[in-house]
Amino acid sequence: MQNLCQQLGSGVWCINKEASPILNYNHQRVGGGGGGEGGLQKTDHYKMTVSSSLDRNCPLLKLAPLEAVLFDIDGTLCDTDPLHFDAFREMLQEIGFNGGVPIDEEFFVKNIAGRHNEDIASILFPDDHERGVKFLDDKEAMFRRIVKEKIEPVKGLHKLTKWIEDRGLKRAAVTNAPRENAELMISLLGLSDFFQALILGSDCEHAKPFPDPYLKALEILNVSKEHTCVFEDSVSGIKAGVAAGLPTVGLTTRNPAELLMEAKPALLIKDYEDAKLWTVLDELDKTTPVKTGAE
Repeated sequence: MQNLCQQLGSGVWCINKEASPILNYNHQRVGGGGGGEGGLQKTDHYKMTVSSSLDRNCPLLKLAPLEAVLFDIDGTLCDTDPLHFDAFREMLQEIGFNGGVPIDEEFFVKNIAGRHNEDIASILFPDDHERGVKFLDDKEAMFRRIVKEKIEPVKGLHKLTKWIEDRGLKRAAVTNAPRENAELMISLLGLSDFFQALILGSDCEHAKPFPDPYLKALEILNVSKEHTCVFEDSVSGIKAGVAAGLPTVGLTTRNPAELLMEAKPALLIKDYEDAKLWTVLDELDKTTPVKTGAE
């Protein structure tokens, strides 16, 4: 069983993967989606009961001193999955996909969320890839029109980016999204000057869930995987981070916790105000000094 960081008292503890713990999830999905009835529902919270021996071998705590932080964009910096879901559902229904029956959330999570557009095109249009690519181009144009008015940062994002800046950590955005989408979202979030690099899946031999984009980020930033962590919100993204040898924090922005756990994240959080995250960061702070103007 994978390591899972847990907050216990005043410390951060991890389940010992050798202890074969029993994990029981009580997962609840509530809140509004991005399009009224039938929209993508928000994962509001999850509750987990753990029965196991505990230790302090959390992979995130082994990052000290922290050197770099890598972020996915869609669903990780901003809650955009409902916008993508609505665009796909509307446009696929218009062309009679699935006999004209609208796709549901389960189909979206299984076949679309977190994947590169080349892969999505092959899934949706297995017999006509060229048509799939054209469809995806049109869908992305629709998304860019929508996102300009509806983009919202994940709660606590700017608190975390300030923490990162104050400590002089290197940072990059790593995404399967098209460049035009990625640059637009980063700009709308006011993070154009925050990120020092933007790595696209399309610029690598293999996109996520392969590790290539994250390995390229390490190379560009000139940092080691032993001192770098990842934030992701999808199974595909978490798998990519883990495959690159990077402790990866999963956000339950829209995807169920039990689904994300299949990708073996080091930690699951609700958002960037989650107490579990800040307990880890407080521990890392002991070896990651805050930068001052005099330094």
